[in-house]
Amino acid sequence: MWLSNFTLVLPDEIVSHGSVRVEDGVIAEVRPELVANAAIDGGGRLLMPGFVDLHGDMVEREIAPRPNAPMPIDFSIHELDKKLAAAGVTTAFAAVSFATESVYGHVRSLETTSAVIEGINRLKDNLLIDHRVHARYEITNLGAAPALEKLLDSSHVDMVSLTDHTPGQGQYNNIESYILSIAERRAISEEMAAEMVTKRIEMRSNPDIEIKLKQVVDLALRHKLSLASHDDDSAEKVAQMHDLGVTISEFPVTLPAAEEARRRGLWTLMGAPNALRGQSMSGNLSALDAAAAGLLTAIAADYHPAAFVPGIFKIADRTSLPYAVAMATRNAARSAGLLDRGEITVGQQADLVVVEAGDVHRIRATFRRGRFVYSDGTLHQLRALAA
Repeated sequence: MWLSNFTLVLPDEIVSHGSVRVEDGVIAEVRPELVANAAIDGGGRLLMPGFVDLHGDMVEREIAPRPNAPMPIDFSIHELDKKLAAAGVTTAFAAVSFATESVYGHVRSLETTSAVIEGINRLKDNLLIDHRVHARYEITNLGAAPALEKLLDSSHVDMVSLTDHTPGQGQYNNIESYILSIAERRAISEEMAAEMVTKRIEMRSNPDIEIKLKQVVDLALRHKLSLASHDDDSAEKVAQMHDLGVTISEFPVTLPAAEEARRRGLWTLMGAPNALRGQSMSGNLSALDAAAAGLLTAIAADYHPAAFVPGIFKIADRTSLPYAVAMATRNAARSAGLLDRGEITVGQQADLVVVEAGDVHRIRATFRRGRFVYSDGTLHQLRALAA
């Protein structure tokens, strides 16, 4: 099948009126010219590799769209699958968390998180896109370690990140602001929120934390999984994580942390919503500033997959379109050890996204291994007119 008359976003260049041949779900040929009688005429629209999302929190919002209104897990996974395909995501790592002290409540409980992981692994062969599991291990949650170890041994986890949301460092270095946030989200008094924060700070001094952390890290590395740190706030923190075996620095919150991560050869991952908005929702490092400084290598959906396309164009304004697209495709894939996707080159999976640029950049279609998994009808209409 030929896809022709597209503006191809290749690894290092943009090719107008290009064509791509897909055979058995794989890119078989790329030409910098039009091809007659192509199955699909792109009308000059952009053709990008499918987005590889290493960190998406969205399944939590599908399970609990409102507090105290839980939805069935299988239903939630199928609904998220459709939304991700429509957002151009063709490989998605669901970032599920073992964090019983989280302000997100039951959706990050041991029971719910384990059920979500089981559901993704059970349903994945019948979903539109490639779903994988990114297990977020909150290092102070010692009770979660045995469950995570069991899931790792069962090959139900594809990536592990080490998170430490202890107030006073990382994302929550402003304790007063964090107390106010907890009080608002949980609808409790500031005094009660302050007591919770004090308890969490005290938990961090438990000597068993470092022992369990090392066990989880060793197991993840034994299974050859990518290992990420989370919310690194200093060069010292990056150095500690690097020494443990981390290869990805997720959401570095300061410029020195991002600089040290790149100096040590780590991938740096930040949120597409941060790039779109031009700022972090927590007042931390801007993804645009990190990209302009050459310190950002990958972007993730974080909490809003629709931010991928506009986020890419925001980054492209500071860099170039191939450079920005690579952050959501090739670089994300390579940092997770995936070598078979992320580029429009021969031999790569035919995971592709059709984008129409404009005042509001729009996704017109998404292909997973050469098969439509989303279309708004535009490309079908063009083909009918051409016929």
